Amino acid sequence: MDGQTIKDTLGRNIKILRARRGLSQADLSEKADISINFLSNIERGIKFPQPDMLSKLANALGVEVNKLFLENIAPDDDKELLNHMSEDLTKNINLAMAEVFKRYLG
Repeated sequence: MDGQTIKDTLGRNIKILRARRGLSQADLSEKADISINFLSNIERGIKFPQPDMLSKLANALGVEVNKLFLENIAPDDDKELLNHMSEDLTKNINLAMAEVFKRYLG
């Protein structure tokens, strides 16, 4: 694997993991204590972070550093994504129902 392929794989995986966790670039950059521009450049395969930054990104995403370099992210992540989406949907439905009850019944 050449250098650009490694950058592209890293960027793609960070973007996928970030999206699966429902994080915006701003959210992840804040959690990892890096600038949004630098994160954007990593995700696009333009920049490559130093080892300490890789560790911060992995921690912010809740994964081991090596997972950031896998060519194919494990299928278990799809299950995690569905669970996360389901939890978010349930939370939003409950909030909407509470608002309806508050507005019209109370």
